[in-house]
Amino acid sequence: MRTAVVWDALREVLAELAGATGRDALDIVDAGGGTGGFAVPLAALGHTVTVVDPSPDSLAALERRAKEAGVEVRGLQGDTADLGELLSPGCADLVLCHSVLEYVEDPVGALTEMAGLLRPGGAVSVLAANPVAAAIHRALAGQFDESRAALADPLGSWGDRDPTPRRFTGETLTGLLSAAGLGAGPVHGVRVFADLVPSRLVDGEPGAAEALVALEKAASAHPVLRDIATQLHVVGRRPSA
Repeated sequence: MRTAVVWDALREVLAELAGATGRDALDIVDAGGGTGGFAVPLAALGHTVTVVDPSPDSLAALERRAKEAGVEVRGLQGDTADLGELLSPGCADLVLCHSVLEYVEDPVGALTEMAGLLRPGGAVSVLAANPVAAAIHRALAGQFDESRAALADPLGSWGDRDPTPRRFTGETLTGLLSAAGLGAGPVHGVRVFADLVPSRLVDGEPGAAEALVALEKAASAHPVLRDIATQLHVVGRRPSA
């Protein structure tokens, strides 16, 4: 439910890349892919997937998850700064950068490393936290000073205890992609309502989950609702020539 919008976008990108390359099985790199929440399902679709992550524990969990699913996913230990050393230039049709830019010191540098892995016409899927949503969630928790801090801080942080070092508006994300030499597609909101609706209204109510997913998809491109989503998603493209 929380990632339905992202999966819709990925399916569209995968179909486009398959049509452009003439290959149904694509080469995918999941930078910071952790335990394989996206990598394993993509491998199950027949794609060749490599996860690069700094955590050995996450990579071990990835290996277990892939084994349980009956698929193969290659795991490499490293940071985004290591991508160029771990992998060959032009090795990927698609790179995932999900919940990564918030934690790297140089977001443009990280995206540039990912762009270097792409073949001409390849794509990078970027998913990142949104500062406006952080302000809303802190206010709903009764932390009004922290909410105001999130709105005022250039990085979208609400304070020293904030576990997320930085957040990004849609305009910032498209600017980062442009700086990395990638063309940015439309920005979509992810988890517009899913993090606000009490679980009791969804769990056990027939059809409620499906209705919420449909609402999320409708809200993801809404010009106002998109900008209050917990996360923002955008696809960047390497020029074909």
